[in-house]
Amino acid sequence: MRPVLLLLALLISSFQVFSQGVIRGKITNPVNNQPVAFANVLILNTELGAISDENGLYEITKVPTGLYNVRASFVGFKNKTAFEVQVTLARPVQLDFELVEDASELSEVVVSDEFSRSEETPLSVRKLNSNEIERYPGGNRDISRVIQALPGVASTPSFRNDILIRGGAPNENKFFIDEIEVPVINHFATQGSSGGPVGLLNVNLIKNVDLIAGGFPANRMDALSSFFEFQLKEGRRDKMATQVTVGASELTLSNEGPIGEKTTYLLSARRSYLQGLFKLIGLPFLPTFNDFQLKTTTKLNDKTELTFIGVGAIDKFVLNQDVPDDETEEDRENRLYLLDVLPVQNQWNYATGVKLKRFRENGFWTFVLSRNMLNNHSVKYAGNDESSQNNLLFDYLSQESENKFRAENSIFKGGFTVKYGVNYEYSRYYIKNFDRSTLANSGQIIDVESTSNFNLYGGFVSASKYFNDERLLITGGIRMDGADFGATAKNPLNQLSPRISFSYQLKPNLFATANAGVYYQKPSYTVLGYKDSEGQLINQLNDVRFIRNSQLIAGIEWLVPEKNRRFTAEAFYKKYSNYPSSLRNGISLANLGADFGVIGNEPVESNSEGRAYGLEMLAQQRLFNDFYGIAALTLVRSEFTNPNTDGYIASSWDNRFIVSLTAGKRFGNNWEIGARWRFLGGTPYTPYDYEKSSLINNWDLRSQPALDYSQINAVRLSGFHQLDLRLDKKYYFQKWNLNWYVDIQNAYNFKAEQPPLLVPVRDGQGNILVDSSDPSRYQLKYISNPAGSLLPTVGLIVEF
Repeated sequence: MRPVLLLLALLISSFQVFSQGVIRGKITNPVNNQPVAFANVLILNTELGAISDENGLYEITKVPTGLYNVRASFVGFKNKTAFEVQVTLARPVQLDFELVEDASELSEVVVSDEFSRSEETPLSVRKLNSNEIERYPGGNRDISRVIQALPGVASTPSFRNDILIRGGAPNENKFFIDEIEVPVINHFATQGSSGGPVGLLNVNLIKNVDLIAGGFPANRMDALSSFFEFQLKEGRRDKMATQVTVGASELTLSNEGPIGEKTTYLLSARRSYLQGLFKLIGLPFLPTFNDFQLKTTTKLNDKTELTFIGVGAIDKFVLNQDVPDDETEEDRENRLYLLDVLPVQNQWNYATGVKLKRFRENGFWTFVLSRNMLNNHSVKYAGNDESSQNNLLFDYLSQESENKFRAENSIFKGGFTVKYGVNYEYSRYYIKNFDRSTLANSGQIIDVESTSNFNLYGGFVSASKYFNDERLLITGGIRMDGADFGATAKNPLNQLSPRISFSYQLKPNLFATANAGVYYQKPSYTVLGYKDSEGQLINQLNDVRFIRNSQLIAGIEWLVPEKNRRFTAEAFYKKYSNYPSSLRNGISLANLGADFGVIGNEPVESNSEGRAYGLEMLAQQRLFNDFYGIAALTLVRSEFTNPNTDGYIASSWDNRFIVSLTAGKRFGNNWEIGARWRFLGGTPYTPYDYEKSSLINNWDLRSQPALDYSQINAVRLSGFHQLDLRLDKKYYFQKWNLNWYVDIQNAYNFKAEQPPLLVPVRDGQGNILVDSSDPSRYQLKYISNPAGSLLPTVGLIVEF
């Protein structure tokens, strides 16, 4: 593959076409969708620019190929800058701007547009644009991995994309695409949690991403750690365009263009061949994934816009029982253990939604109707022998489906921004579960099939206003949420969520910020819909409650707009209550971690408490003089209580120390190189109970060891660090573009410590040996289980 790429590069470089590109678009006022006429559009650090016409349209011609920052401005409006706009020869750049009216009249008050500040969330917001996402070292065009460069976000050395923010669990995050909620953004998601080994969103379609890690707006609900706001590009309005991406693990096809005069579309489909790579390197599991995305935008008239979103994925996870030729004894033991533990898994999910936006002179209505569904099927046989039902250890099938409606009114009048709205959700949870492994703990086999339905409802009101000539911004809001999954949850007054934020401009481009708020999130459907063998909703009888989280945040932000720089520091404190804990083992679900499988499918009580607190620091250099970089440092503690232990203990997300350093440089002839280094403190884990695990009856039921719950998270792993590198080369032709890249994850092949495996001792034929001193037990032993390997990837992107 590599010689072919080098030959291709030599051939292409010998006949580069030198020509010029075009940037065109429309400038509007986002409050009423009115065009902004006679606005200036300037390509920074050049003399190229244009002025919008009476319809807000502009066009800049004769733009050399390259990457630019483009600014739109007009008297009485705040400037807006689009960073890293890629100009090519194959097609004009479609770049639209939304300019917000500026109430400030004092020249010494500087509100920089270089790092946009939202009135609703003036703090704890991190932004990434499409170019930053695509070129990210080690990200391999996976948005879930790119997010890990931001402060407060922890990552893991294993094959997972768990998003762990400010000491919170992966299921405490919510994702919105163009304001439409999408519950899952990773393939092979862990039900009742989040994450997975591969992201399912196609980077080609993403315009930008906002991560809101605190100070949540009142119109967002049901999350405790973060909200992700993905904004997709709008399809081309002039003609159809196509992009093909060939990576080490998948093939992606993207297409966009107009459908008539009023509608545009974006379409993406991806097919993996990851299973071939995994089989080649001898891994015992073979994942296959497919995903699809669609967006249409219809301008019904000047005041009405309709957006449709569709996202879906199909995942298959099968076992590979072939024996690698170069297998060592340790590799063999590890492979056999994983084959004994890992289930065969099939999963699919989708989310669809429509958004209707109706503008008027001083605001707009937003109506969102959506549906999503997750189907998860896992089955496991003892010894992977499917010849007899007597070998069946568990067979788990569940479906989560949600139907949602949301209506919001946004009013901009008299210097105030006021929003209010309501939401309703009807959900269905189906489960068919046979599980013999519970015999080891409860003495009973679970064999249940049931369907549960839930209703959730809520409303909010919020307002924000600038004072002292826009030096002081005050934002406040309150929301209420209720649901019929428990007696306490039914009354919305029990889930009253007030919040308030302040932002004060100490000096030009120097801001102090603070926030206090209370937030609620419903437990996972695996908890809400759990039924015992008699068909009772046990957790509803236990009055399971919304999880409560109170937050305090204070920070400072310094902007250097002339050099595209930003520095921030934020301290945060999060207090959890009503967190579910397992009645089987007395452990908070926050201390169980998350892996492939299911979390929360058991009886619980809402009696665990927790806290997470720390300090985040960020230094960000957006592209300036062909250099960019992000340096992020997080100090964090995450602790929870368990009903069977005294006081707080470290949670499964307690990294304590997180460092992420990312930098890149663009060179002549469209070469670019980037690097990322990250270091994370080791997380705690619960050791195995050797005595309980070695019992033949227990091992035959579970095919895996049992944890020692008397030592919850009592052992801590060593720190983990990794270097990722990326090299890009772009070519621009009259009708098409070519980009090839090399992405190297874990460049110096660091082996991260993981909890050791407790595996059975086997004879040469693979049979488990019985303990000669105790015939009721198997012989078990511990083996090391390091994670991390050098992973080079070569990719090819063609646009036409």
